[in-house]
Amino acid sequence: VPRILHAGGDATGEHIEVTLSRMAKQSKIVILEYCLATEIIVDDGVVQGVRALDSRTGAVEEFRSGAVILASGGGGRLFKFTTNPDTATADGVALAYDAGAEITDMEFFQFHPTALRLPGVTPFLISEAVRGEGGILRNIEGRQFKYDYAAEGDLAPRDVVARGILTEMNKTGSDRVFLDVTHLPSRRVTARFPHIYRFCLVNGLDIKEAPIPVAPAAHYMMGGVKTNVWGETNIAGLFACGETASTGVHGANRLASNSLLEVVVFAKRILERKQEGIKPPADSKLECFSLRNRKRGKASGKVPRPSLLALQSLMWDNVGMVRSKEGLAEAASVLASWQRAIDRPADRPFRELANIILAGRLVTEAALIREESRGAHFRSDFPAPSDNWLKHIVFRNMA
Repeated sequence: VPRILHAGGDATGEHIEVTLSRMAKQSKIVILEYCLATEIIVDDGVVQGVRALDSRTGAVEEFRSGAVILASGGGGRLFKFTTNPDTATADGVALAYDAGAEITDMEFFQFHPTALRLPGVTPFLISEAVRGEGGILRNIEGRQFKYDYAAEGDLAPRDVVARGILTEMNKTGSDRVFLDVTHLPSRRVTARFPHIYRFCLVNGLDIKEAPIPVAPAAHYMMGGVKTNVWGETNIAGLFACGETASTGVHGANRLASNSLLEVVVFAKRILERKQEGIKPPADSKLECFSLRNRKRGKASGKVPRPSLLALQSLMWDNVGMVRSKEGLAEAASVLASWQRAIDRPADRPFRELANIILAGRLVTEAALIREESRGAHFRSDFPAPSDNWLKHIVFRNMA
């Protein structure tokens, strides 16, 4: 069944965002910029509203409401290299966990195999549709390596291609490979990928004439706030949609453009459900883990001071595309230490840092628990999938 919509060639997301922003500004919706939600107010299992910090004045305000919809995006800023914007710090997941919502599938974080790697240029997504159109992956020596790692070559699943590129970069001692479209008709390149073509051209690269330097980068958070097919969580009146939600439509290895489903369809269903009235959620019978029960010893070596850069390096090196028990355990200990160090953040930067550290712990602990490889989660010490792990790992704050 055709399930994908396109706008502006490869600029669908931009068209959706610009359209919604314009409509919101033209409506009676009140948009509070410079405000950070710091707490979801829950009373007797029912949402009552949110508390928010105005970063300009330091004032904390309460906003009472019969429903709260989390639509705060993903958590790509957990990692040193990401296709995500600076705001993708998993704040919604942290808020929901603190409120007692169920958080699931956090170990499944998709790394896109081809993000632009140019000095001084923010990593920019080079769509896998470029490979689908006939783009060829080459190492820095110009050799095609697509069949070295999978029979499907460049059209293998994203996780397989990303790990293959990582291995090839390690073999050649480089921080990049190349995606070559110079053999394709120029008109096809500019018509199919106008956004990519213009972005590269502005940064001094004509992809019709020269191959595109690329490397893997964190791309999509498949886990998140657990919802049903109506966007409802285990807390009455709390909804989630988009990348901050774990709706179940991605499985362990996100299918391209299912993000459109997770954003557009689930948002519409939430509004339809809310019009029916808020109903108490069914009692959850899921086995849940709590970070409070995951006691951690001291990390080996000196623990650096908590900072976004230190977190991103730790996550990229230890909780990235290839994971192991030793690396995950080390990361878990460091993250637990950082969380204790900033237990009561006072200002916006530290609140945001506390949120992303909490999200990092959820990703790391889930990856440590799942002793198998499945989809985007790859453990070098457990390289095969196991039927014993045909289940979800769910966290919930039991405090």
